[in-house]
Amino acid sequence: MGKTPAQRAAKHGEKALTPVQREMAANQTTQRTPQQARNNANLILIAAAATALFMFWYYHLLGLNQMSQLSGGLAMPDSLIGGYDMEYLAALRSAMDADALGQLSYLHKTAGTIFPLMFGFAWLLIIGLNTQRRTLRWVLWAAPILFVIADLWENVAIDNALGSAELAAGDAGLASILTVARWVLLGLSLVASVLAVFSSRTARPPELVAEDKH
Repeated sequence: MGKTPAQRAAKHGEKALTPVQREMAANQTTQRTPQQARNNANLILIAAAATALFMFWYYHLLGLNQMSQLSGGLAMPDSLIGGYDMEYLAALRSAMDADALGQLSYLHKTAGTIFPLMFGFAWLLIIGLNTQRRTLRWVLWAAPILFVIADLWENVAIDNALGSAELAAGDAGLASILTVARWVLLGLSLVASVLAVFSSRTARPPELVAEDKH
């Protein structure tokens, strides 16, 4: 009975193998297992989630709070979960000069852009890695995708309302609606990630769940 390529390689070294056999052997030794691939994905997920949480703190709890020092103590529209009316934006426009409005616009273009993008990326990963059913995955993905759109759109709407020559009721109403929508979608995104993790645990065979605990 002839020896296998692996047996010939063990006895005579790689010279006993043809170039095709050497390539196949190299691929077999470097091929990642599903568990290794998942571990790598989990590392990316942890880094993305940590970055998103840091940007949330920096943007909402640090940047926007510091901006209130330039507005006579009035909170920035982004922080008002329940929305605001035209009178509030008018008061904010009166309290903030051109430099202060420019700083708010700059904050929107930097941290206000990085946060929703990093959050959306991290939460798409969380849901994608923990949801096996394609239909359920897209349903749960809808919340973070819509959150990113609403958040980025809100930045533009607030800057337009505060920076326009004359505040219009339509601009104020759009900005307020987008602010409420982004907070609602942020909460729904958190719920979607919890459902994704829960569904992955309940859908997996008991023997696989036991392996993860070792």
